[in-house]
Amino acid sequence: MNDIQVRFANGTTKKGETISCPYGAVADTLLDHFGMEKDTIAAIRVNNEIRPLKTRLVVNSLLEPVLLESPEGAMLYRRSLAFILAIAARTHFPDQGLYIGHSLGKSYYYTFSSGKQVTEQEVAVLQKEMESIVAADLPITFKHLAYEEALEVFKKNRQTDTVLLLDQRSTSRIKVNECKDFVDMYIEPLVSRTSLLSTFALLPYQEGFLLRFPAVGKNKNLGAFEDEPKIFQVYNEYKQWGRIAGVRVVGELNSLVANRTINDYIRIAEAHQRHKIANIAEQIYEQRDRIKMVLLAGPSSSGKTTSAKRLSIELMAMGIKPLAISLDNYYVGTDKTPKDEKGEPDYECLEALDIPFLNGQLQALYRGEEVILPVYDFKIGGRRKDSGETIRLDRNMVLIVEGIHALNDALTPSIARDTKFKVYVSALTQLNLDDHNRIPTSDNRLLRRMVRDNQFRAKDAAGTIKMWPSVQAGERKHIFPFQNTADAALNSALDYELSVLKYYADPLLRGVKPGMYEYAEAIRLLSFLENFAPIPPQYVPGDSILREFIGESEFKY
Repeated sequence: MNDIQVRFANGTTKKGETISCPYGAVADTLLDHFGMEKDTIAAIRVNNEIRPLKTRLVVNSLLEPVLLESPEGAMLYRRSLAFILAIAARTHFPDQGLYIGHSLGKSYYYTFSSGKQVTEQEVAVLQKEMESIVAADLPITFKHLAYEEALEVFKKNRQTDTVLLLDQRSTSRIKVNECKDFVDMYIEPLVSRTSLLSTFALLPYQEGFLLRFPAVGKNKNLGAFEDEPKIFQVYNEYKQWGRIAGVRVVGELNSLVANRTINDYIRIAEAHQRHKIANIAEQIYEQRDRIKMVLLAGPSSSGKTTSAKRLSIELMAMGIKPLAISLDNYYVGTDKTPKDEKGEPDYECLEALDIPFLNGQLQALYRGEEVILPVYDFKIGGRRKDSGETIRLDRNMVLIVEGIHALNDALTPSIARDTKFKVYVSALTQLNLDDHNRIPTSDNRLLRRMVRDNQFRAKDAAGTIKMWPSVQAGERKHIFPFQNTADAALNSALDYELSVLKYYADPLLRGVKPGMYEYAEAIRLLSFLENFAPIPPQYVPGDSILREFIGESEFKY
């Protein structure tokens, strides 16, 4: 067999240099060429696709290391920890069944599927077993099984949620990960050896426990635990609802599609979300004598705009008239906007808004005076014009302020806290792939953003993927630190939505080609969406939050 040509990416010892390798050479035999410690490398990027280190090279390849301290490496590390925790649970509690829940800070929440309270002693047993697996330096391998063989293995191991996932697959071979006789569906790459997973901790929490892991760039340091009780409560309530509704995992959702009963479930999911919005409106109504302003914020693609509109409808039904104020119209202007580290205008920082002018108008409204709302015109060089709507805050009215900094009291320092009601909105996905493979909420939002960018801004998938890391950095800086200051939290996720988004996102992601750096993320998302049976978009109600992203909403934006 002819040799293949391997080239090394920039930042490595042999950057740009090409060497010859035997056909089928294993990627981890070439790690010395990267000029770095091998235990800092989590996986390898082969022609812009992230793969396990034991990948065999069968075509000419451009190689780049995926470091543990990188965002991609950090996610790979977390998935690998969840994998060995599943091994530990199967070893010591085979009859209990361990169920991965939502993320909480830098941790994942776990419970027994039986509903039994997890004791501190049981958590200690799992911690000790995981430490033993790490110390043993066991290989984590991958291979293919025939479809029927994989089905038999998962049934034998009572991995019923994974069996359901196979119903959506039509390939003759199923890729799996394996370690210590434990076989799991290959969702994404894992580290090559258990010894790389030395930094973690299990912490008893509520009815279950937390699997704690390092933050991005902190692969040897866990840091202090930061509780998020409000977010946990919303997640937990939604998880309980998912169990009652009978849709905890993707396979159960796919079954509803196959049985043609998905329409009923969509109505139930939308009604449940409508009920939650109504509950928030009731909280505001009960405090109507002092609440004059509702501030609403959340990360990108949380559906904040539609949430604000639906909340306004619920308030009007209770006799409260909402007045909307857009923070986008209070920018100081391009020439006064602070610069970021790249020297570009930083429109996401608080200082990009004219805080004194905003607060002056709010105080005037609180006094019962009329104000003329500004209009920020991007077409005239980014300047503000005082030519907007004239409004007055009368009795039985409330201001609705939606924007990235809405939960930050530094936005409205002159306004008394007890007159403000803060709402945090985010798409907190409760659905899992199976009992120990979760769906990151950021993936849900990224797919929403990708579809919306294409529908309304003519941006391709590669463009959305490219800017997503900077969006997430802004969220970590400006939004997440204030989420627990909210008076109420709204989960804008709909468990059926990923099956609808697949209809739009699949062809967009296929437009990202191997020569693009964004190809790795596109392939990962395509593989992820493969688990979902598609749902036609015409099933989505016109007032659904999902319509903000796919179009044809009954609301005007």
